[in-house]
Amino acid sequence: MATLDTAQHQTGLDVSDRETRDAQDAGRRLPRIQPELLLACLILAVVVLWALVPGVFTVYDPIQGLPGQHLRPPSAAHLLGTDSLGRDLYARIVYGAVHSLSGALAAVAIAFVAGTTLGVLAGSFGGRIETVIMRLVDVMLSIPDLLLSLSIIVLLGFGTLNAAIAVGCTLIAKFARLVRSEVVTVRRSEYVEAAFGSGGTFFKVLWRHILPNSLTSVIAFAALQAGWAILQLATLGFLGYGAPPPTPEWGLLIAEGRNYIATAWWLTTAPGLVVVLVVVSINRISRTIGSIGK
Repeated sequence: MATLDTAQHQTGLDVSDRETRDAQDAGRRLPRIQPELLLACLILAVVVLWALVPGVFTVYDPIQGLPGQHLRPPSAAHLLGTDSLGRDLYARIVYGAVHSLSGALAAVAIAFVAGTTLGVLAGSFGGRIETVIMRLVDVMLSIPDLLLSLSIIVLLGFGTLNAAIAVGCTLIAKFARLVRSEVVTVRRSEYVEAAFGSGGTFFKVLWRHILPNSLTSVIAFAALQAGWAILQLATLGFLGYGAPPPTPEWGLLIAEGRNYIATAWWLTTAPGLVVVLVVVSINRISRTIGSIGK
């Protein structure tokens, strides 16, 4: 009887140990709460709210200046100071979020659709179609991004939309190359071969198996490129090829304040820090998306 009780007790301990180990393993698999990730999400959420409801965050007009308020330093009345025309800089940054974010989203959307289409065609059909597409991709990648975007803007004209189209065109080759690599890898997998062997047509297998399983890393790449698009749009705005004045676009705000950098440092520092914080936050979130995909 004592032996039986001992065996039952030992079995209970083994079961308890297994349950403890399973709980510990499950805890390790859960994503840990990372302070920098939470901060990145908070910053991005605030900027998105700026773009959606800017009037909630400021009472000042981003276009009309205030009499006698020229080049005022940061204060309780004007959190980030005013510019040379008496306009509240914080209000201009808040209202400028919609131009920078919408331009970046439009650029990434253009590149995602066009690049995915080219990459899928190249990776699925192969042969001459792949050769022609990939040689075109190589040519686009050989041209510096800024030079290519400036050339497109010269053809299309200035403006936020045209700048977004130009930036999106510079990203098409990168998306096409990544998608083509993913499609080739997925197409050689066993479950795709089994789908073909069971009588699946090419387009059916492409739509149900190849394309969905090829877009995981592409989505993370798209999130990463959104930050790069914001930087590129800010660069175009700084050079004067983006939105025209008095549009409160972030790159244009930095350009407008460069003539006063010795006497009014906040005119370039504040919008520059906003651009850096938004881009770093987007990059941090995109890395998390990429790690979840893996």
